[in-house]
Amino acid sequence: MGTVKRQPWVVGVSGASGTPYAASVIRALLAAGEAVDLIVSRAARLTILDETGISFRDAHWRTDLAAWLGTDEGLDDVRYWPAGDFAAGPSSGSYPAKGMLVVPATTGAVAGIALGLSKDLLQRVASVTLKERRPLVVCVRETPLNGVTLKHLVELDAHGAVVLPASPGFYAGGSTVRELVDFVAGRVLDAVGVPHSLYLRWEGELGAAARRADGGAASTAEGE
Repeated sequence: MGTVKRQPWVVGVSGASGTPYAASVIRALLAAGEAVDLIVSRAARLTILDETGISFRDAHWRTDLAAWLGTDEGLDDVRYWPAGDFAAGPSSGSYPAKGMLVVPATTGAVAGIALGLSKDLLQRVASVTLKERRPLVVCVRETPLNGVTLKHLVELDAHGAVVLPASPGFYAGGSTVRELVDFVAGRVLDAVGVPHSLYLRWEGELGAAARRADGGAASTAEGE
């Protein structure tokens, strides 16, 4: 009998502001028992450094990823591919990936994917994901959006990608930056059917999230 092949989700991190979204998605994938193939664009390294103070280096990616995520749990299920490595496994349609999540996505990455430019490994893998009819989620993080980018997003939607703007919802009762980040990450995982507990789901009851949040605070206070 053959061995079960590893089937990862490819997470592509481009240079848009919003690297906490990517970190939350990766942590949740690993917590759900999913394998991850990680691609960090050259521009994303600068953004990670700017937003977190962490240098992300090819030769020390595991140590740097642990620092970025705030944990080293589950990293045995992560495989890292440099953005310039066009011979990387996920660059081929025969590589057994489940799909790809581009979090966050710059407008440049959106354009490159929509036009099939494959200027780096991130764009190449996204093109492969589309041609193989695998799930592709593009979490665009830019505002405002001009007409050119909107056309590119419509093109991605027409090719089967899920266009998911990094727009946190407030109905889940989130009041901290981390909770709002986790909401967006949770919606990314919802789009590909990966279970998580990153946010409180809408259940049709007005004010329920706020009441649950207040109840949790009260319970904590009573137990102290």
